[in-house]
Amino acid sequence: MGRLFWKIFIGFWLIQVAIGSAVGLAIYLNNKTQLDDLTYLSKGGPRTEFVLNAAAMALRLGGAQALRLLLTNENVMHRIPVLAVNARGEDIFGRPVPPKALREARKALAENKSQLPPPGLRLAATPNGHAYLLFIPAHISGGKSTPATPPHFPVEDSLLVQLGVALLASVLFSVLLAWYLTRPVRFLQRTAKALAAGDLGARVVPSMGGRRDEIADLGQDFDHMAGRLQNMVEAQQRLLHDVSHELRSPLARMQVATALARQQPDKLDTALERIDREGGRLDQLVGELLTLARLDAGVGMGAEEEVDLAALLETVVEDGEFEADNGRHVILDYCDAGMLRGRRELLRRAFENVVRNALRHSPPGGEVTVRAERENGQLRVTVCDRGPGLPEEKLAEVFEPFVRAGDSPTGGRAGYGLGLAITLRAVEAHGGRVQASNRPDGGLCVSLSLPLQAVKRRRAERRPQAGGGT
Repeated sequence: MGRLFWKIFIGFWLIQVAIGSAVGLAIYLNNKTQLDDLTYLSKGGPRTEFVLNAAAMALRLGGAQALRLLLTNENVMHRIPVLAVNARGEDIFGRPVPPKALREARKALAENKSQLPPPGLRLAATPNGHAYLLFIPAHISGGKSTPATPPHFPVEDSLLVQLGVALLASVLFSVLLAWYLTRPVRFLQRTAKALAAGDLGARVVPSMGGRRDEIADLGQDFDHMAGRLQNMVEAQQRLLHDVSHELRSPLARMQVATALARQQPDKLDTALERIDREGGRLDQLVGELLTLARLDAGVGMGAEEEVDLAALLETVVEDGEFEADNGRHVILDYCDAGMLRGRRELLRRAFENVVRNALRHSPPGGEVTVRAERENGQLRVTVCDRGPGLPEEKLAEVFEPFVRAGDSPTGGRAGYGLGLAITLRAVEAHGGRVQASNRPDGGLCVSLSLPLQAVKRRRAERRPQAGGGT
């Protein structure tokens, strides 16, 4: 059991003991007050006299046992509280004796001058010679004498037994409550240790059963966090695997070129050309990996500035048209962009990567269209090609690192699969989103949405921090 269990258990148990003690004290004081208000029934009438005479006779002839049998029978005697008090003021059966009633009974007995017993009082002795004063207490209300509740005969359970049962019940209740509250916390602790030990599939909710409360909600949030952590770790592992694979291929070709140059010196120029080409590919790969790492870390992205998106898109389209070959073309179909506050280089890389990807997968003589328009406070830039498109299940995966959109229709190299991943990070850094979809008549469309208002709002939020470091 942890410290939280004992804190909850002791706290609830002490509260129950305090509440029970307060209730018991209140009941005791209330009973004591009622007991003090009782007086003996001095004018009970023939019925009272009959009951007292019968009780006195039973006490003289049979002692305490005969009196008990008489008073506990289911008849009129059972409903009339006859007390038998000795010289010390104690009832023969240990019942509570009202102090006021005893004082009045003794006073009436002392003032009696006649040979007859005073009304409502009797003196009787047991066969063994113990004398008792018999009287019937009553509650005086409004000048009228009414019979009091019969004093309770002693039961077999003692006060200590009752207290023990109450304490045991409170302990059991506190233990169950503390266990119920700390049980999911133990599940959380065990799952956290499992995650720290490398078991990324450990979850809390299956252990909680049908629990529905804030602790269960915490368990769901914990599982969500564990799932995100598992996805991130697996993505990092896939990234390392893919990076090692992509680096190994050009390095292997460089080693082959080096061996070829050593074995065939006459082909040195060809080997050096191959080494230079593979070195360029390695440089490109490392540069894209660094860009992707900076975007994921949110550092090194440059300062925000006012960017003329129309001019930026025109530049990207011109560059794409210049790089196009085999009769391909890049056309700026429509442009209603305007000004946007953001990071120029990131936005240029985002648009440029999509255009290059579209050119790479367009057939010879194909056309890539770029369209920019505003709608519902969003700037939407759409780049469409006439290539083969993608399977539906791969549309969402194409923005993950090292997931290629497919081979070029001309058999050219499809790239490293980092361009669209960089586009996604760059657009998300501006509060936007990217989506890919297939055209009904063939080809792929990539839509980049940038929230113009959100960018302006983030600028206003940063304005009070001017002068701080970036």
